[in-house]
Amino acid sequence: MLTLFINVFLKIFMIFTPFFVISAFLSLTKDEAPAERQRIAIKVTLAVGLTCFALFLFGTYIFALFGITLDAFRIGAGAVLFISAVAMIQGKATVSPMDSKEDVAVVPLAIPITVGPGTIGALLVMGAGLKTVPEKVTACLALLCAVLAVGGLLFAAGRLERFLGQQGLTILTKLTGLFVSAIAAQIFFTGLKNFLA
Repeated sequence: MLTLFINVFLKIFMIFTPFFVISAFLSLTKDEAPAERQRIAIKVTLAVGLTCFALFLFGTYIFALFGITLDAFRIGAGAVLFISAVAMIQGKATVSPMDSKEDVAVVPLAIPITVGPGTIGALLVMGAGLKTVPEKVTACLALLCAVLAVGGLLFAAGRLERFLGQQGLTILTKLTGLFVSAIAAQIFFTGLKNFLA
């Protein structure tokens, strides 16, 4: 179970693309006071947590409702996640500045920046692939830890920016993109192998 916990935690944490999320968070909250930034970070974490658990736990029912097989969805989710990863590696994943009066916590920070189409697909596939109750409980704990880890990074975003600099965050975003592309390829080829079997 420890192996499953670590595996799910690392995959989900990377799929969240935390360093790109931090860059987006800093860009969209640049005019906010530190206390307001922390309030937004808490709202983002709650919104991401609620969205992710809904997708992770009810993926099987969503597939059944639309008559989609898990392997067909793996192929689609892997392709979408791979496109997101490539955009990140090339530095094309950008965030448009918004009106400062808008609340950016849920949209766009939680959805679609942290939980984008690729992330949604990966969460549905991972959740639907778990069979036993102990596996589901372990995976849910790993998911919770991944959400809290991203929330913690957002909470400390100002200090991270001072420590790493914008260039450092850009490099880490591109490295994360490489890991995400590998995860996407694995999801895609697992679906393709099972589909053709």
